[in-house]
Amino acid sequence: MSNTKQLVNLDAMILRSDFATQAAAPQTYDMVPSISLRDFTDGALVGPNLRKPDFQRETNHWTPQQVLSLLQCFVNGDLIPSVILWKSPTNIFVIDGGHRLSVLRAWVEDDYGDGPVSLMFFDRNIPAIQKKVADKTRKLINETIGSFKHVQATLAQPGPDNEDKRKFNAVISRALSIQWVNGNADKAESAFFKINTEGTPLDDIEELLLKARHKPISIAARAIIRAGTGHKYWSAYALEVSAVIEEKARIIHQLVFEPDLNTPVKTLDLPLGGAKGVRVALRTLLDFVLIACRNQQGLPKTVLDQSDDTDGSGTTEALKQIWELASRITGNDQGSLGLHPAVYFYGPSGQHQAPMFMGTALLLKGKLLNNDPRFFQKFAGCRARLEKTLVEYKSTIAAILQGYVSRHRVEKYANFLEALINRLESVESVTNEEIVTLSGLTGKVLVGSAPVNTQSFSDEVKSETFIRKALENTVKCAICGGYLDPAKSVSYDHIIRRREGGNGAVDNCDLTHPYCNQSVKN
Repeated sequence: MSNTKQLVNLDAMILRSDFATQAAAPQTYDMVPSISLRDFTDGALVGPNLRKPDFQRETNHWTPQQVLSLLQCFVNGDLIPSVILWKSPTNIFVIDGGHRLSVLRAWVEDDYGDGPVSLMFFDRNIPAIQKKVADKTRKLINETIGSFKHVQATLAQPGPDNEDKRKFNAVISRALSIQWVNGNADKAESAFFKINTEGTPLDDIEELLLKARHKPISIAARAIIRAGTGHKYWSAYALEVSAVIEEKARIIHQLVFEPDLNTPVKTLDLPLGGAKGVRVALRTLLDFVLIACRNQQGLPKTVLDQSDDTDGSGTTEALKQIWELASRITGNDQGSLGLHPAVYFYGPSGQHQAPMFMGTALLLKGKLLNNDPRFFQKFAGCRARLEKTLVEYKSTIAAILQGYVSRHRVEKYANFLEALINRLESVESVTNEEIVTLSGLTGKVLVGSAPVNTQSFSDEVKSETFIRKALENTVKCAICGGYLDPAKSVSYDHIIRRREGGNGAVDNCDLTHPYCNQSVKN
């Protein structure tokens, strides 16, 4: 499966706030020079007043080892860079150092993404991978340094000093130095982007989302990725608009990212959009959202092409379009094709293939925009043959995807899938060579496996074996013969129609795709 890093989600440790309209607080007194652990304990004043500005990245970019390293530096008295803060009349904003300060609070709270603070922040909607990484982080810290409660208990013990007491005494007096930004919100924002382009740069998705934070697609994507929970980037809108955004985001999140993806694959109930880890999923989601929101002219081409959404109407319209496309792919809406993720969106070894997901979405969106019912009838007519081909030639198709230039993969795969459907409308099957020809690639596509030098089965081998065996016994649509994904999308069909006297007995009930039941049979 994916080799993406396991990252600790500390986003709940410091709340966000929009300071775009706030002036700088007049500096009529000396500013505090440092911030310590005491500022994150019960009754403290500075910690609860800390805020991340709305352009600050999400605090989910450190691995468990990086969290541990910061705490080790803090405990051992090693050099830690200053944090940069800006004071408004109401809050103290973190311009640089959000991860450092969040780690300190996480240690105090014993919350690395799964504790009481995080549970409240995410409305108890915490992905399994986030809980797993949090638990790993906690164990790593407790075994290496000890919990903050352990520090407090050690210092409270009577008796002579020992090495632990001396070390922990230094901890409670240790502090991170503060550099203060003087000026208004524009100067603070300018300082942030300068720091993050000259120091550790933002990745392209972070920078895009930050610059486009008031655009409908950006707000919609952030709402969907957290199922309407976490920081509410839409909180400036009217309450009834915010409620609509949260409800639609929750439904779309469920369609695209439920259930959690675990490795090795042991179930065919797989999420359409792959793993829901925020950084990985956001890239996939942004591409999907752009496809869903484009018109017949292909606009907007990028997130930045949209106007800012001042009242939430643009975001609710974007969510409506996203739901319409997602519910055509899966779900129990009458027009749902109920595409099986293991067939359409996952490679031979159980890896989610974003270009396959996006390419399929691009093809369907184009047909919906052009009001092309003939395509969907044609698709249903050859669906069983198409899916047999997609399963049998998964390795070839994976190799074809690698043959496309990365920036064109989605469009190329959409064209390939349509060409395959057109071909299978008139023939029973296609060969490996025909598949390569339909892909538009020239020359041979080499398909092979790396030599196996171990007696243990890898997660990839386990996943591939499970998917292949499980699909052999998966229930199929009684109308088109394609694979059913009953956990997400199924319709119960009267074999003898009700208007023809059909009853509700079990021998008159069959399982179908919602689209097939609604449009093919009728």
